[in-house]
Amino acid sequence: MLKEIRIHGRGGQGAVTAAQLLAHAAFLEGRGVQAFPFFGAERRGAPVKAFARISDEPILVHSQVYNPDYVIILSPNLMQVVDVTEGLKKDGLILMNTAKSPEETGLKGWRIATVDATGIVLGLKLLVAGLPVVNTAIVGAFAKATGEVKLESVLKTIRETWSGSAGEKNVHAAELAYEQLIKG
Repeated sequence: MLKEIRIHGRGGQGAVTAAQLLAHAAFLEGRGVQAFPFFGAERRGAPVKAFARISDEPILVHSQVYNPDYVIILSPNLMQVVDVTEGLKKDGLILMNTAKSPEETGLKGWRIATVDATGIVLGLKLLVAGLPVVNTAIVGAFAKATGEVKLESVLKTIRETWSGSAGEKNVHAAELAYEQLIKG
């Protein structure tokens, strides 16, 4: 069954890498995958979208994701400038990076899961150019929120992407986010 994911973030937060990590983790589990960004004239801090597809069969669709099963929000203040729920399927899930509980997000009528990915990466000092990059934490939370990929596959993907202490810090971020996820 085909599952589509749309990731909303700001340039520099790791939205594109998060889509690639999710796809690779699912690939390790023998599934068909796609991961790709949507760019305009983006710059650090500008709204960015990235997409991923996961399927048990070959994926023949090659368009943007218009009706996602899952929406991931890396920066909650994006909701002031982007309709993050646009096209989200009725039974879809929103995973949001926030210290708020699902009930406190202001999103009504949707299944919501939250995790303080920013707090996790700040605590681990996972910064690029002084800014927190929440992609590995959010991918760990996605594994728990959806069951679409196993945490073990996410951790293996992270270790294959970053070596040494950077890889282990990112693994720890994913593990903490998995543990700290709150489902509404």
